[in-house]
Amino acid sequence: MHFTLHSCRTHALLKLTARSSSPFRVPCSHFSTAPLPHPTWLPALRSAIAIGDLRLGRRTHAVIITSGAAEDRFLANNLLTMYSKCGSLPCARRLFDQMPHRDTVTWNSLLSAYALHGLTVDAIHLFRLLLRCPTVAPTRLTFTPLLKLCSASADLFPTSQSLHSFAIKIGLGSDAMVSSALVNVYSKFGFLQEAQHIFDGMDERDVVLWNIMIKGYAQLGFLQDAFFLFSELHRSETLHLDETSIRCILMIGESGELFEQVLAYGIKTCLLDDFADVLSWNKIMSEHVRNGDYDAALECFLEMMRLNFGYDNVTFVIALSAVTSGEYFEAGKQLHAIITKAGLCSDVSVSNSLINMYAKMGSLAYARHVFEDMKEFDLVSWNTMISNCAQNSLEAESIELFIKMLRLGVLPDQFTMASTLRSCSGITIGYLMLEQVHCFALKQGLFMDIFVLTALVDVYAKKGKMEEAELLFSGMDWFDLALCNALIAGYVTNGYPNKALDLFSSITRSGERPNDFTLATVLKACSGLVAFENGMQVHAHAIKDGYDSDLCVCSGILDMYIKCGNIKDASAIFSNISKPDDVAWTAMISGCVEIGDEEHALNLYLQMRQSGAMPDEFILASLIKACSCLAALGQGRQIHGNAIKFGCASDPFVGTSILDMYAKCGNIEDSYSLFKRMNVTNTASWNALVLGLAQHGYGKEALKLFKNMMSQGVQPDKITFVSVLSACSHSGLVSEAYSHFDTMRMDYCIEPEVEHYSCLVDALGRAGLLHEAEKIIETMPYDPSASMYRALLGACRIQGNMEVGQRIATRLLGLEPLDSSAYVLLSNTYAAANRWEDVHKARKTMANRNVKKDPGYSWIEIKNKVHLFVVDDTSHPESTAIYQELEDLIRKIKGEGYIPDTDYVLLDLQEEEKERTLYYHSEKLAIAYGLISTTPPSRIRVIKNQRVCGDCHNAIKYITKVVAREIVLRDASRFHCFKDGIRIDRSDSKLTILILNTVKNYI
Repeated sequence: MHFTLHSCRTHALLKLTARSSSPFRVPCSHFSTAPLPHPTWLPALRSAIAIGDLRLGRRTHAVIITSGAAEDRFLANNLLTMYSKCGSLPCARRLFDQMPHRDTVTWNSLLSAYALHGLTVDAIHLFRLLLRCPTVAPTRLTFTPLLKLCSASADLFPTSQSLHSFAIKIGLGSDAMVSSALVNVYSKFGFLQEAQHIFDGMDERDVVLWNIMIKGYAQLGFLQDAFFLFSELHRSETLHLDETSIRCILMIGESGELFEQVLAYGIKTCLLDDFADVLSWNKIMSEHVRNGDYDAALECFLEMMRLNFGYDNVTFVIALSAVTSGEYFEAGKQLHAIITKAGLCSDVSVSNSLINMYAKMGSLAYARHVFEDMKEFDLVSWNTMISNCAQNSLEAESIELFIKMLRLGVLPDQFTMASTLRSCSGITIGYLMLEQVHCFALKQGLFMDIFVLTALVDVYAKKGKMEEAELLFSGMDWFDLALCNALIAGYVTNGYPNKALDLFSSITRSGERPNDFTLATVLKACSGLVAFENGMQVHAHAIKDGYDSDLCVCSGILDMYIKCGNIKDASAIFSNISKPDDVAWTAMISGCVEIGDEEHALNLYLQMRQSGAMPDEFILASLIKACSCLAALGQGRQIHGNAIKFGCASDPFVGTSILDMYAKCGNIEDSYSLFKRMNVTNTASWNALVLGLAQHGYGKEALKLFKNMMSQGVQPDKITFVSVLSACSHSGLVSEAYSHFDTMRMDYCIEPEVEHYSCLVDALGRAGLLHEAEKIIETMPYDPSASMYRALLGACRIQGNMEVGQRIATRLLGLEPLDSSAYVLLSNTYAAANRWEDVHKARKTMANRNVKKDPGYSWIEIKNKVHLFVVDDTSHPESTAIYQELEDLIRKIKGEGYIPDTDYVLLDLQEEEKERTLYYHSEKLAIAYGLISTTPPSRIRVIKNQRVCGDCHNAIKYITKVVAREIVLRDASRFHCFKDGIRIDRSDSKLTILILNTVKNYI
């Protein structure tokens, strides 16, 4: 009554003095360390704290500001406490952030507030910020709330150990309050030896601490130790056993003389007068559940059953709330059986708890069965089913339940609407349904509820309706971080990263604090824009707010640095993550593959496996792509084996990547065999094999496979036609290229893009139709690409057409003046025509512009290791043996009729010198190393980054004859397969016959 009367007087006072200004738009200069006198409104603040009246507290805060007393740090600390007690943590944090001078009480007040509301992450972040503050040192009141939070989850036990070490370091290891909190943490997580050590070293120990130790031993089954401590406490002259002491022993559930003695003692001393009272047992169970001690709650329930004290519906509601994770599935089913036997299935609250339990375990079928058997429903029943269907990707069923609920006359609340709205994002007709649900929310007056509004913005954004989402957001006249996060995520998902960054900037400028989700989402925007400066600023925010150790944020930072090309800093960040999760491993491995560092990606995978982490589909697909880029067949096969081992080989994305890998590693037979075994339904797999066949010279077979694809009803896409046109190009099928180019537009309504025109130009260039190719470039509706010009310039060199070659080279250099390949192709064209003056002029221009020629190199994989060679390379450890083998080969193939083709030496040299320059090309060195490192009849596979020269092409044919080995060479254009002194004719191969038969069977 005193507080009520006092509050009335306070309200009257505030009406005379309060102004409309917000307490959070105050400049930081309003705070000071100078103390001010506390007028009569100080009791109002204490009254607000005592009764938890947020409205009164806000008005008191406004009065403090307008009265000029905001400078008083004592009052600011009391305001922090007020906002905490009233449950307004965002206001408390904003007030804290605006205080330029904070003392120990300030920091401890906010830490206690976070502990009071169970905000572990925020508390740990705040503690890290405190450690960076040079003017304030932690006290025992700093450690106690942190240790209390750590006791709530076993995942935080390492943090507890770190706090313990730090407390010892600063001289608080023997403090009574800190020691008590540590005993609680260690005993709760089963580290009783450590807890006992701290307990024994304490000078003052109260009954609560004794009870913690007794309970710790009891829960782990150390019954004798628990009884010993109980007896020691009983013999104490200064402390007395209480109800908790006795219940800790009774909860053990053991029968026997000692147990009966403790029970008798409790009854005799009147400490267990209500022991047979169901309400008391329910209270104990509820306390266990609230503390996250689910095993103790179940033990309590079992003890009730064993002692036959009875139960009520609340007993089962509490027990069911303790078994909502998958590990308790069998226990949950047994509870369900007891409920059925007791006839409590008709109780709505018990049935709701059963639905919730099964749903959270992922057993929607059981939950649905319970729901359908209910004879009476309340709003909680409907909300539980609707929400859980939405969360388990059963959106259509969730909406059906919502409609059924309305037909039965049950009015929804904000939670129903939020769950239903989120379901609208996952169904085909979701936008139409979304509009109807939106209208219904308006009609029911639930539109401005923050849960409903956030769900609306989120769903409109997921449907790509950003204008509607922005309109809803603009109607907000208060700040809500979840709502801002929904809009930021929408911007990123729908391709508006700049808007996401603008909204993030406005949040930070207004003094609001982003959370881990905000930062992780904004980092995606920075990655998409390759905005390194913005990314570093977001990184700085994460460090400032203590989120830099959060795994989601850390993975986002990692991805941003990788996407921006800063692999060095990305590696440093990754190395600082103590236990990288799947997202971090995926970001690092896929990032390395994207920037072309495939070997690093494969090494990271080895580290990942050694750490015990399991790869998922995304990681395996990235690794297979790395093997494709390196043409590392051996490692690719190992990754394929891992994909089978981990059950990912059936994933369409992984399967297509493996199929593509075998093709790009020169093993088209295995690629086709895998294709046959796969239940291919996706276009990507067909595309991969069509392109693979084309690159291996199976142009006609690729086109037959394309026809087979059409007959199977698989819809082609633009990539399919790139593959088909490539097949026509590689096989010299010009008329077929024109035909498929027209079919793409007329039959499938796919507008040709620059890649399709490039393939057509390449086909014409290879066929010697240079003027037609030039005409296509001039008339197409796109600006020509550099690759298109390079392909045509290469064709001009082969055809010896100087006129077209000079025109194309001029255009290519105008497009990319620093492109070394343009100068090289032009120079080679001049050299092929013996125009050495023009060759020197082209090379001089190249030197004057400081353009460096990209070096040609070849590599071969031997025993999962890639060996790289350049022309005249002597850096390899076995170079002496390699050169000896190559010189023997040259001697042998000359004996078989090989004559070096010096026309491919585009240098003005003597004939003998020209011959010698041909001998040590990189592909010949790689083949020689392959021959001395492998045994017959294994196939030699070599990869070159540029097109193979005509002389090497001819020499390799002779090499296969003298060594009786098959050699596959992949260059920048295609695969070349040599065997028995000839380049294999694909039309006569076994694979061709197999493809033709397969196509025939399909048809």
